[in-house]
Order: sequence, then C-alpha cells, then structure tokens
Amino acid sequence: MIEPDTKDWTWVLHQRCEDCGFEPDDVIGPELPVLIHEWVPRWESQLGRPDVRRRPRPDVWSPLEYACHVRDVFRIFDERLAMMLVEDDPTFPNWDQDATALSERYDQQAPSAVAEELRDAGADLAAGFAAVRREQWERRGLRSNGSAFTVRTLGRYFAHDVVHHLHDVTH
Repeated sequence: MIEPDTKDWTWVLHQRCEDCGFEPDDVIGPELPVLIHEWVPRWESQLGRPDVRRRPRPDVWSPLEYACHVRDVFRIFDERLAMMLVEDDPTFPNWDQDATALSERYDQQAPSAVAEELRDAGADLAAGFAAVRREQWERRGLRSNGSAFTVRTLGRYFAHDVVHHLHDVTH
C-alpha cells in the first residue's frame, strides 16, 4: 500500500531539493517549454522499460505509475495555468493524487497509451507556458490550503515534481 503524500512541498520554491538536486533558481519561466520537451522523451524511455510495472518496494510506485502521475501533473498544471491567465487570484480545485492513482488504476494502464497521452499533455502545457506574456508571470493563484503561487512559481513547483519523479524512477 502506498502511503499518501501529505507533505507541503512548497519549500522547493526557495531551496534546493536534497533528494533530487532540483534548484528552483535554475528554472526560468520562459524556458519551461524547452524543459518540458526535454523531459517527455525521458519519461517515454521509462515507459519502455521491461520492469515498467514492477514496484521497487510495495510502498513505492512503479515507473508506470509515476509516468501516469506525471501525465496527470501536466494536465492539472495546464488547467491551473489557464485559470491564472484568465481569472484574478483563482483558487485551484483540490486534486488528490493518491485517490486518482487508485481510481484511474495507474498500475493497469497501457504504457504505450500513457506515453502518447504524456506526449500530448506535455505539448499542451509547453504551449501554455510559451504563450505567457512578460507581464503575466507574476499573476497569482491559490491552492485551497492558502498556498499562493505566481505563474513563475507555479512553473517552478511543476518542474520540481517532474524532475523529482524522474529521479525516483532512475535511482
């Protein structure tokens, strides 16, 4: 059984993640589309692994489950970015990643379909970030717990998630 992740990861916006090496200051908003296009093939290669469905431990997701999560992260952050660009100080709907993993049966999905969906979701989010105008990078949005993001910090938070999970499946 996977224990739900209840940590508040917003600290990664201000300091290096010792687990994966992510440096938030290395992520510059307008570079996000290029980074997304670099990450997608790395995730696709993980989906081609012969052990794609094998969990390294019962309490750790398999590469397939992580890839499904990252695909959904692309989708969720695309929705949140769109909200921030058209609404003033929107509050994001809650997303329970652990409940989604169970209800969507991440462990049973077809790796080839996940690769295609991840590619499409990545392209959509990259296009979303590419369309952000200079004056929009400081627009705000809120999580339901009150954590505030700008478009810039939302991009950094998103980037950490993708990088951290690539580290999870490769180490």
